[in-house]
Amino acid sequence: MREDYQVLIDEVTALLGTPATLENRDFGLIAFGAHEGEDDGEDGALLMDPVRTRSILRRRSTARVRAWFESFGITRAVEPVRIPPDPSAGVLRGRICVPVRHGGVVLGYIWLLDDGALELSDPRLADVQAVARRIGSLLADESRAGARRGGLLCALLTAAPGHRAAVDLAEAELAGELGPVAAGPLAVVAVVPWEEAEGGSAAAPGIPGAVAVCAVPGTGGLAVLVRLRTPGGLDPARTAAERLLRSPRARAAAGTGEPCTGLGGVPGAWRQALAAARAARAESRFGPVARWDRIGPYRLLALLARPSGSSAAGAPDPSVRALLEPGHREMARTAEAFLDCAGQAGRTAALLGVHRQTLYYRLSRVEQLTGLDLDDGEDRLLLHMALKTARLLRG
Repeated sequence: MREDYQVLIDEVTALLGTPATLENRDFGLIAFGAHEGEDDGEDGALLMDPVRTRSILRRRSTARVRAWFESFGITRAVEPVRIPPDPSAGVLRGRICVPVRHGGVVLGYIWLLDDGALELSDPRLADVQAVARRIGSLLADESRAGARRGGLLCALLTAAPGHRAAVDLAEAELAGELGPVAAGPLAVVAVVPWEEAEGGSAAAPGIPGAVAVCAVPGTGGLAVLVRLRTPGGLDPARTAAERLLRSPRARAAAGTGEPCTGLGGVPGAWRQALAAARAARAESRFGPVARWDRIGPYRLLALLARPSGSSAAGAPDPSVRALLEPGHREMARTAEAFLDCAGQAGRTAALLGVHRQTLYYRLSRVEQLTGLDLDDGEDRLLLHMALKTARLLRG
C-alpha cells in the first residue's frame, strides 16, 4: 500500500511540475515526490526549506510547525488552503495544503511548495483533489486493517496463558491477517507509558516495519509487532522504537524483546519488551531504548514486579517500607549505592562524595530503619532487590 501512495504522489508531482509530499494527520511523512537540487528551479529559487528537509529526513514536523499550519484551519478544510511563509518557524517557502479526507474526516495532507504562482482556482488543483480522495480511501482501508490487526494482537497479548483455546484462536486469526509475515522473524517493541489518542485509538502510523500495533490494557504501554529482516537482527525494532519515542503521545522509554519465529513467541517477547522499557525508565543508562538481553538483574525484577495500576503495585517488603519513605531518601540512596558497589566502603564513599564516617553513620541508620543486618548476605540481597524494584515501579 505504501507503494500506492508513492505512485499517487508522483502523479501529483508530474501534474503540477512541483514536488509534492504526503503526510498523515499527525504530520508523519508517508511519501514525497522527487526534489531537484537547490538551484534547479527555473527562477533559481530554493525548492527546499528547513521544514521540508526535516520532514523528509526525520519523517515528522516539529510541534511549532504543526501549530503554524493548523492555525490556517487545515484540519477542517475541504478545499486547498494557501499558507504563507514563516521564517521564524523555518517555513521559508509558501505552501498549498490539499486536505486528504474520507467519510468527512481529515486523514492526511498533500503539501505543494508554492509562492503564489499557482492560483487556487487552477483546474489542476481539482485533479489533485481527486487524487486526494483516492489517497483518503486507501488511508481509511489501511486504518481499518490496522485496527483489526491491533485488536487481534491485543487479544493475543492479554489472553490468559491457561486459556489455551483463547490463545490459539487469537494467534490463528492474527496469522490469517498477516499472511506469510506471521511466520517471522518478528520482534515486539514496548513503549511506556503511552497516551492513547482520542477514542481510545492506539494508532501510530508510519512506523517502519510495523505489522500490528495496540495499546495493552493494564500496562499503560503500547505494543508494536515488527517484521525483522533477519532472525537475529533487531535494527528494525530499534528504528521503530526510536520513531515512536518522537511521537507526541510517548513520554518515556521503549524496550525490545528477543526475536521470535512465528506468533507463538509473541506474548513472551511482549513481556520481555515491557520489562526492558520499564528498566529504561528506571535507569537512564539503559535507555531510551533498552534491549531485554542487556538489562541485567532487571530481567528478573521487572518480570516479578507488579505493573502500575494493580492492587499490589508499589507495596514494598515490610522490612524496607520505612526506608522508602520520602524523609529517608538519602538513606535509601546510600544503601543502594553501597550495595551497587558490592559493599566496598571506599568506593561507596567516593561515589557519594562523603567521608567514610558519614557513610558508616548512614549505614547504621539503614539497619535501624529496616531491621536488616548489612553483614548478612540474604539481608543484603533482600534490601538490594527491594530498592531496585521500588525504582522500577516508580519509573
